[in-house]
Amino acid sequence: MPAHVPAEVRVDEQDIRLLPKAEVHVHLEGTFALVDLLRLAKENDVLLPGPAATIFDVSTHDAFAMPEVTTGGTGRGVGGAGLTGFLRFLDWQCGLVRTPEQAARIAYAFAARQTASGIRYSDVIVNPTHWSAWRGREIALMEALAAGFDEAEQDGLCATGIAYSLLRTQTAVEAEDVVRDLVQHRPRRVVALSVDGDEKTSGRTGEKFRAAFRAAEAAGLHRTVHAGESSGPEGVWDALDHLHAERIDHGVRSIEDEVLVRRLTDEGIPLDLCPRSNITLGVYPDWASHPLPRLVEAGVRVTINTDDPAPLACTLDEDWAVAATVFGYDLTDLAGFAAESIRASFADDDLKRDLLAELARVAEPEAVP
Repeated sequence: MPAHVPAEVRVDEQDIRLLPKAEVHVHLEGTFALVDLLRLAKENDVLLPGPAATIFDVSTHDAFAMPEVTTGGTGRGVGGAGLTGFLRFLDWQCGLVRTPEQAARIAYAFAARQTASGIRYSDVIVNPTHWSAWRGREIALMEALAAGFDEAEQDGLCATGIAYSLLRTQTAVEAEDVVRDLVQHRPRRVVALSVDGDEKTSGRTGEKFRAAFRAAEAAGLHRTVHAGESSGPEGVWDALDHLHAERIDHGVRSIEDEVLVRRLTDEGIPLDLCPRSNITLGVYPDWASHPLPRLVEAGVRVTINTDDPAPLACTLDEDWAVAATVFGYDLTDLAGFAAESIRASFADDDLKRDLLAELARVAEPEAVP
């Protein structure tokens, strides 16, 4: 079915859930369920910032205003009236996680949520600058999260690797210190170095983090970089040239540069797209305007992800169903996206092989090249 023609028959989410798949662009900070926040707030004797029923209301951002919440100014994504409050909300909620047991519980809940969408492996992004109770104890946070992911995998839930994310406003020295700690301590399940933050407000930072990313590469860590979202294709060029990124988180505005699109295609660099996030935050006005199908038709490797599913009120299977309807993809096309997600992930080779074999058993043979 042509990728630009809306589908006449909607693909059912249940069929999508049955496709073994990976998710490679999802922030742990954006996956806290309401029940998680209520429990954490009670355990820490902290008042909610507003009515529980409206805490995730991104349409009005009322719950994200929170003038009384102190924040370290962390952030990612695009500029806009609602984003600042949203990022302060992430700081507030992550600040509720104060013990190893609480961190492990959040990790376990993440794996359970992923499994419910048919996700068998996740590269989850964790930016410790949001987690105020763990400042100076970032390695301990990684270990606490790993304990939760270990328990989840032992219980048959989604396997998870951690992409430790720098904040774009951190200094070069801070970034190099982070990598030095990661290399020295080798926290379990940390498989990659990432960087996120608002490109539009912080400017081009690829050169600033070059040394940190080169050190991570030399130590065998994977590299994935947020770029080409709030600013244009130049951020993607920087991620490739300075940071040796293996994947680009977002990268959607690469479509504005034909030379860049050819490079991505020639080098096989995946773009980890998050259409719903782009639309909610105003990068594109609606699903039909999103360049996902044009990137696919140009030969770019593309994965479809949720970014921050809890505040965006979405699941991966739901977003794949919307993409199928808007862009005319059928279940065979979606099986191809599932295969690409597995190949683009930082899962080990054995797990990739097993997941691709399982996908081939449940999908049309031609859908899994």
